[in-house]
Amino acid sequence: MVYHQRAREVLTIEMEALRQARERLGPEIDEAVELIYSLPGKLVVTGVGKSGLVGSKMAATFASTGTPSFFIHPTEALHGDLGMIQPGDGVLAISYSGESEELVKILPHVKRFEIPLIGMGAKADSTLGRYSDIFISIAVPREACPLQAAPTASTTLTMALGDALAVCLMEKRGFKREDFASFHPGGSLGKRLFVKVKDLMRTTDLPIIDEETPLKEAIVVMSAGKLGNVLIVGKDGRLKGILSDGDLRRALMSETFDLKRPAIDFATTNPKVIEDENMLASEALRRIEEHKIQLLIVTKDGKVEGVLHIHDLVEAGIQ
Repeated sequence: MVYHQRAREVLTIEMEALRQARERLGPEIDEAVELIYSLPGKLVVTGVGKSGLVGSKMAATFASTGTPSFFIHPTEALHGDLGMIQPGDGVLAISYSGESEELVKILPHVKRFEIPLIGMGAKADSTLGRYSDIFISIAVPREACPLQAAPTASTTLTMALGDALAVCLMEKRGFKREDFASFHPGGSLGKRLFVKVKDLMRTTDLPIIDEETPLKEAIVVMSAGKLGNVLIVGKDGRLKGILSDGDLRRALMSETFDLKRPAIDFATTNPKVIEDENMLASEALRRIEEHKIQLLIVTKDGKVEGVLHIHDLVEAGIQ
């Protein structure tokens, strides 16, 4: 059997389900967005089985994009977790049939506390549909499963509609990249927007020599510093230059090479520096790549405050 043909059929079925859902979408989405946006509390998502798994993902997406949300399983709700739903909250309940026993049992209790209910199911005249203040159809012509048993196209559609609601709410709230990064400080975007040079720069045990230090001693300091560079300062403590391993190799090729000569004679006397330790680390990385260097020196009033090596940026996940 050629399985890629069967896989294409599955994708075609699910694409058709999405296409039909797109065409029938109406004001119920507007109403759902306005209701969720106006909630003083949280959006509680619930569902059983595959719908529950999709609902859990939806709650995570809502929460990470500015809509306070969490998932609760209907069975757990029946055994005490209903107390997690408070006045001011709203409930988004998912059941394709609209008759899932565990879910249906909690609906009267949700309505008894006057909690607004958004239902997602295939039939508006189901129990879930009748209890819902807003009903969003997740009906599909057919499932991709050849037995028409396993939820496939319907779960794809449900997840897509959850994403659609989350995106609409992001626009409603004016949710920006900075907000997303605040909720994902460990992610690449969070690091790009919040990690600063001062968070990563090295400030202790720096390989620093004075401008009269001979090249022979400079090489020893360079080896001990493990940065591939030596910083050279004047008597006033101000940065005079930097001797890199590249400078050292070029010095070896020079006719005037002498280990007794001052290292400053072979150093780069206009090294790349920054004076703002609050610069974003991502911007510092951009400068390192632009100038094709490995080390960026952080100074204040001309004096060395610290150094930022490209390896430190890479290890920190800065991109």
